[in-house]
Amino acid sequence: MRPGGRPHRIAALPADGLPNGLALDQQAKMLYVTDSVHGVIYRLPAHGGKATVWANGTQLEPTTFAGANGLKLHNRSVWATNLDRGTVLRIPVTATGTAGRIQVRATGMPSIDDFAFTGHGDTLLAARDDNQVDLVRPDGTHTTVLTPADGLQTPTSVAVRGSKVYVPSAAYLTGKDPNLLIAHLDR
Repeated sequence: MRPGGRPHRIAALPADGLPNGLALDQQAKMLYVTDSVHGVIYRLPAHGGKATVWANGTQLEPTTFAGANGLKLHNRSVWATNLDRGTVLRIPVTATGTAGRIQVRATGMPSIDDFAFTGHGDTLLAARDDNQVDLVRPDGTHTTVLTPADGLQTPTSVAVRGSKVYVPSAAYLTGKDPNLLIAHLDR
């Protein structure tokens, strides 16, 4: 959608799916989309066209509720989370634009939703629907850095801008006090 313009559909996705994470590769002019129900990542031209399954596999599939969820492009790779499996995944983009082998980069984070890179290589902050934000290091270890004591209620995403971290709390499980938490990122 252009500023002041009207929205228009650029691709048809399965009606029984759940498009969730979106990421734009500006250089290749391609859009990536996670589907949490089908457990796949679609790729399509940014200007519109046919969406094709770019990546699939057990690591992206749901086990009970939702699979592939958050999505980012970082260092020539597509990164995604799997909510049911509690994992962070990295999928290299090959020289021809196809998906490389799916790599599990972190585990043990139930209800992981969206994430953002901190600017330190592959270090990221991950929002978890169970009221936590975790700092995830490149080796896959992770530490909880924000909790309900900080004001979190079902955080669904996280954004980093400079030294500020923005975490919207949807509060969709409690229905009380949805908010935007702003925290300082120590560098």
